[in-house]
Amino acid sequence: MANARQNRPLSPHLSIYKPLPTMVMSIVHRITGGALYFGTVLLAWWLISAAAGPSYFELTNAIFGSLIGRLILFLYTWALLHHMFGGIRHLIWDTGRAFDKHVSTKMAWATLICSVSLTIILWAIALISS
Repeated sequence: MANARQNRPLSPHLSIYKPLPTMVMSIVHRITGGALYFGTVLLAWWLISAAAGPSYFELTNAIFGSLIGRLILFLYTWALLHHMFGGIRHLIWDTGRAFDKHVSTKMAWATLICSVSLTIILWAIALISS
């Protein structure tokens, strides 16, 4: 019995796999989903502070307006857009389309490029408008 356990094949480890764009985007999609949970808590905090009164709202705006606060908001914007584009990619797959290796790889890159580009565009518009 002990010898049978020693001769069993081991499961392949992640280190033998080459990271493919679709695999990486799947992992990032899960990470952004988790990040959106915490970002939504911050959004709820901001809304609660607006209802709590002007002084608390000013404090919350000062925190979100700081360099770290803006960085968190920038990353939240990117996570939201990346997760949305990843969801659209999965919606297309749910229709039975785009399973070809080359098409799915292009869609993975498009998810990343579109999310980063749109995040930068939205923030540029917001900063120019303010």
